[in-house]
Amino acid sequence: MSTMTLVSWAVLALIVLWAVGAYNALIRLRNVIANAFGQIDVQLKRRYDLIPNLVETAKKYLQHEQTTLEAVITARNQARSASDAVRSRPANALAVGSLSAAEQALNGSLGRLFAVAEAYPELKADQTLRELREELTSTENKVGFARQAYNDAVLDYNNAQGQFPALLVARMFGFAPAAMLQATTQPVEREAVRIQL
Repeated sequence: MSTMTLVSWAVLALIVLWAVGAYNALIRLRNVIANAFGQIDVQLKRRYDLIPNLVETAKKYLQHEQTTLEAVITARNQARSASDAVRSRPANALAVGSLSAAEQALNGSLGRLFAVAEAYPELKADQTLRELREELTSTENKVGFARQAYNDAVLDYNNAQGQFPALLVARMFGFAPAAMLQATTQPVEREAVRIQL
């Protein structure tokens, strides 16, 4: 064999080894995303399990607010379905976007339920409701921490699959960019208090 042939084979072997390494790195980073979503998923399941208890507690007092209660359950079911879709494809941007939208809808309906509850002093004073609200708040905080880890994993993956020359392997094997999971709670804006002298 000539020197040129040996050099050609050596270069080809290096390219193949590099491509295998890049592919394996992308797989590892995609698995890190799946693991990070698993941490979110545990907290979301806990949250979804708390909501029916919250609705049952509120139902005793909110006889005339059935549409509000039904909206909470409907939003919860949609969020749970969206979460199930992400669980099977945690790096899928469309599924993650659907989960973010469903979670925002759920938070909106929970916010309306809590606003209605403020008008019912007996419900507001109910110990079970207070405990459930506290559990939901605690769970949402845990989701926030897990979401940060997930988004960090997505950033690492997106950086790896978007940089040249790994971009070539990513495109060849269909590694699409993943989406960050947006915060699902909206800060409550309060109207400024005006003091007149």
